[in-house]
Amino acid sequence: MQLADTYISGVGAFLPRTVVSVEKAVAKGWYPAEEAELHNLAGAAVAGDVPAPEMALHAARSALKRSGRAPADLDLLLYASTWHQGPDGWPPHSYLQRHLVGGDVLATEIRQGCNGMFIALELAAGYLGAAPGRQAALLVSADNYGTPLMDRWRMGPGYIGGDAAGALVLTKERGFARLTSVCTTTVVEAEELHRGSEPLFPPGVTVGRRMSFAARNEQFRQQVMPKGEATAALFKIQRALLEVIERVLAESGIEARDLARVAFMNYSEEIVEQRCMAALDLPMSRSTWDYGRTIGHCGAGDQVLSLDHLLMTGQLGPGDHMLMLGTGPGVTVSGAVIKIIENPQWV
Repeated sequence: MQLADTYISGVGAFLPRTVVSVEKAVAKGWYPAEEAELHNLAGAAVAGDVPAPEMALHAARSALKRSGRAPADLDLLLYASTWHQGPDGWPPHSYLQRHLVGGDVLATEIRQGCNGMFIALELAAGYLGAAPGRQAALLVSADNYGTPLMDRWRMGPGYIGGDAAGALVLTKERGFARLTSVCTTTVVEAEELHRGSEPLFPPGVTVGRRMSFAARNEQFRQQVMPKGEATAALFKIQRALLEVIERVLAESGIEARDLARVAFMNYSEEIVEQRCMAALDLPMSRSTWDYGRTIGHCGAGDQVLSLDHLLMTGQLGPGDHMLMLGTGPGVTVSGAVIKIIENPQWV
């Protein structure tokens, strides 16, 4: 989706004060030493008993304050999550409606896994553009993985789970950055990659089954599909990533060498380098891996958290382009490009 007048006016982040190092996790027997050596990750942000919606509220308040807008200015609230947010059957975005934006804002939850914020960007841009009177949308993501059925240290191959929340305000009026393009595609042949051989019913959480994408990925490779078909599906995911990159760069009128920074998932060094930076023919120094390795993979919030970090540390400036990339269950592949117009006043 090529965009002409869609801007970002505020970004917010909430990271817990506690970061558990990989060294401590290895010493405690939580994280295998061979995994630590292979992936070169540093630690994970751990929120303890702070609920994900409470983290989301903090990040949302920060993004709104920085945008200079009041809650009453909002036309849409989208809440992206990947893990359980509170009592089953209860929508977490209603918490933000009660404590921040009020009940007149159209609000809903985005359940698209780690690519939830990309989907939110597409939906919000389309919603704002559909009517002249609509001006602003609040996009939020939050997760706390510190629950009995989730092991953050063995969540998936090449990553560990971090707790955090990120938020941004998307507007039709000029902001400090412009969203130039965003798109998503789905590799349906790999649908089973995140399901494995686990039955659809009853849902695992209702019978106390622990969630592990690492185990499901291995089942996919060894049991679910013949080896050749599984390899072909994984190859198609990488090809889809390349196609998404080409599309968002073309729609933004730039080439890969024009990118100042690239935010992929907060994965291991070798995954970020091989799947992302090598495809762009760019050095790892332009990635956000050095930051991501310190906080863990924070669900749908990795790219927004990286954007906040780059802005707050002065690593992005006027004229810079930033590419955000992600993959999620489905398997979905998403990308977006933003251009920094001016230094935000809150930096």
